Amino acid sequence: MARLRAPDGCPWDREQTLDSIQPYTLEETYEVFDAIDRRDMSDLREELGDYLLQAVFYAQIANEAGHFSIADSLAAINEKLIRRHPHVFGDTTARTAEDVKLRWDEIKRREKPNRAGLLDNVSRAQPALAEAQQLTHKAAKVGFDWPDAAPVIDKLREEIAELEAAANPEERADELGDILFAAVNLARILDIDAEQALRRSNRKFRARFAYIERNLAKPFAEATLEEMDHLWNEAKKTSPSAS
Repeated sequence: MARLRAPDGCPWDREQTLDSIQPYTLEETYEVFDAIDRRDMSDLREELGDYLLQAVFYAQIANEAGHFSIADSLAAINEKLIRRHPHVFGDTTARTAEDVKLRWDEIKRREKPNRAGLLDNVSRAQPALAEAQQLTHKAAKVGFDWPDAAPVIDKLREEIAELEAAANPEERADELGDILFAAVNLARILDIDAEQALRRSNRKFRARFAYIERNLAKPFAEATLEEMDHLWNEAKKTSPSAS
């Protein structure tokens, strides 16, 4: 990367900044997720290389400005792993994964005591679904939580009713956001990763729509919704476990 950004290197790489490569980082992240979802180890090997390149790229830009190098970043994460795993590298104990999480968060709070609030370390720059998952998880850790799934399902019904009663586009957008947030909370209560659940539904939709496309005996423009819906139901029967 240093060679690519050298004066006689690649014009495109030399022009990049911390801001300009952010979209590529997000793209590479989701390509890693996709390879994992497909359990394609060959593709995952390649995508992880692309993913690691993003870290090298950022660090090289920072290094050129005299801030830090990739070696500094690696040293920092090594130190953090040791510091936040005293049950492995120290003399404390942690019997369960939940014990480890609680200890990790407590150490993290001690390391960053100047945070204005509990939720301040939840990034606003991440996708909204991931942000909602983290916000509800953080709040639940201090007792701001539902006792079980039943009241969350009631809340979801309540939000749907409010959407139905919404009088204008702005209100409908607000209520739809509340529905999505309640659904994320329900996923957490049920110990389901909302992102992975939605990705699973996306895969089902792709597969079922592809079945319609393969089996429709006419162009989409000439097909009726009833014909397409019939094929959709056929597709569900071919994979009942994914219904």
